[in-house]
Amino acid sequence: MKQQAGSIRIGWVIEYKGKPWTVIKTNFVKPGKGGAFMQVEMKAVEEGTKTNERFRTEDMVEKLMVETKDCQFLYEDATGLTFMESDTYEQFAMPADILGDSRPFLTDGMEVKVSVIDGKPISVELPLQVICEVVETEPVIKGQTVSSSYKPAILDNGVRTTVPPFIGVGDKIVVATLDASYVERAK
Repeated sequence: MKQQAGSIRIGWVIEYKGKPWTVIKTNFVKPGKGGAFMQVEMKAVEEGTKTNERFRTEDMVEKLMVETKDCQFLYEDATGLTFMESDTYEQFAMPADILGDSRPFLTDGMEVKVSVIDGKPISVELPLQVICEVVETEPVIKGQTVSSSYKPAILDNGVRTTVPPFIGVGDKIVVATLDASYVERAK
């Protein structure tokens, strides 16, 4: 589906130089002199390489139709990550590096959304937040209150993050999967 480049949004999958690319960042620029343009950072679906491209707002780009399927993560082995479609119970594998830095948050049985183009899975969307246990951090000091200072911590999946001073070893916390940041103490 042809779209004007001025309407490109994060998350779109567009065709560029004959290949599908996922839009990661966009920036609309209106210089004082000359025409407006969109500065777009994209990641190649197949190779995983990144590029920056500048499109004039009146340029036309091909937006690819992406189907989203509800899936469940089953296991990881030498072939990669194995998922099962929730509707058809069909299983398929994807490379383990498809998730990048978010990979440690993927756990057995987790419900995820998989984007598919022409029957081929291209990306995995994790839940926005997950619950993790703190396995290593500085000890809690009695009488310490909430402040703007955070301390380093290591979670049960090996991810390093920062937590408020009142969080101790063994506490369960809610963590954002996008940037591994502390959200709140788990209930």
